[in-house]
This record gives sequence, structure tokens and C-alpha cells, in this order.
Amino acid sequence: MNWSLFAEHLSELRKRLFWILAVFLASMITAMFFTDDVLHFLKSRPPASLVAWNAFSPFDGIKIYMYLSAALSMIVAVPFTLFQIWGFVKQGLRKDERKAALKYIPAAFVLIIVGFAFAYFVVFPMAFRFTTDMTKNLGLVETYGIAQYFSFLTNIVVPVSLAFELPVIVMFLTRLRILNPAKLVKIRKVSYMVLVFIACMISPPEFFSHISVSLPFIALYEISVLMSRVVYRKQRRLDTEYGDRMNYGAA
Repeated sequence: MNWSLFAEHLSELRKRLFWILAVFLASMITAMFFTDDVLHFLKSRPPASLVAWNAFSPFDGIKIYMYLSAALSMIVAVPFTLFQIWGFVKQGLRKDERKAALKYIPAAFVLIIVGFAFAYFVVFPMAFRFTTDMTKNLGLVETYGIAQYFSFLTNIVVPVSLAFELPVIVMFLTRLRILNPAKLVKIRKVSYMVLVFIACMISPPEFFSHISVSLPFIALYEISVLMSRVVYRKQRRLDTEYGDRMNYGAA
């Protein structure tokens, strides 16, 4: 093993991890300037507009800013993390592969926005409606703490948003030769179990809700496998053409 080369790669990895953390913190701090606007938007829409928010601790306001800022920072942090992965492995790629892999990063930005929208407008109201119905059936008084409300919100929105990143991340990693369709098919059953488990954790404990969240997750995985096959076949074809050119040049 070339220890000097290993140390060089380790140093570069450490530097890129530092930049990922720095950008996450910077985007989180920047998001704090927009938290008031986002908070008022969320408060103006059901179900938040139908309930009274209460602060049960002097730190509840700070917690809200942290919850929202961390969630909003993902819009920048996730694409930037993919960019850093691309930068770390690009030396092992051909020029055309570098350009092709880089094109997936804007798609990651779009998909996380779509994931946020699906989580907030579809999954979260369904989960909140179930919990409030359960509260009323038990004869309990609905008194919601603002920190608990946003903790519940982010625990649903963040996992669903990340799940929507699955197709572009799989295509990206396939292009970087880290994943391939065979590996994805091999771990399909395990992946299904993990995705269904996540869906059950963030959705109300009823069969319809579990299915409503699980099916989009499974569909995203199958789309990921399909997209990986498309990228992999194109990759193999380009490898063959590249090898033919090299053999022709050597001759």
C-alpha cells in the first residue's frame, strides 16, 4: 500500500468533510434570516392555523429557529455534499464522466424541493389529522407546544425529503462507479424493509397511512434501479468505445 497516497486521500477527505460541515452551518445561519417569513407562512395554513401554539419553555423559540433553519439548510447542504463527493472521486473518472456526473447536482436541488412539498402538503396533514382525531377520541384537551409541533413536523418532512433524493443520488453514485444495478437488485429486499420501516415510523399507525407513504418510497427505489440501469448501460457502451479507441491507437 502506498501510505503517502493514502494519507493524501485522507487529508483531502477531511478537507471536504470540513467544507460540508461549514456550508451546512453557513446555510443554517442564513436560513435564520428567513425563519420569520417561513414561520408566518406555516402558521397561516392548516393545520397550524386551526390550533393555538404555546411556549412551555423559554427555549422554545430558539428550538423553532433551529428546527426550521436545519431543515431549510438541506436545500443547499445536500447538493453541496454531492458536489464534494464528485470532487473527491473525479480524478478516477474520464472527462466525459466528470461532466455527466456534475449534471445530477441541480436535479438534487429540484428533487429536495419536491420532497419538501410532498411531505408538507400530503404526509404531514395526514399524520396530524390522525393524531388530533386520537386526541379528541380520548377526550383530551388539544394544547400544543410550539417546539413539539415543529419537532413533529420536521421528523416527517426531513426523512420524506431525503427519500425523494434517492433516484438522483443513485444515478450520481452509479455514474461515479460506486453503485450499479446488480448491487441495487441484490439489496432490494433489505431496502424495502428499511423504507417501509421509515414510512411506518413517520406515518400514523394505521394500514392506509402506512401504505400511502410506503408505496411512494418503494416506487422511488424502483425508479432508482431503473435509472441506474440506464446510466450503467451507457457507461458500459462508452467503456467499450473508449477501449476500442485505445486499442486502435496502440495498433
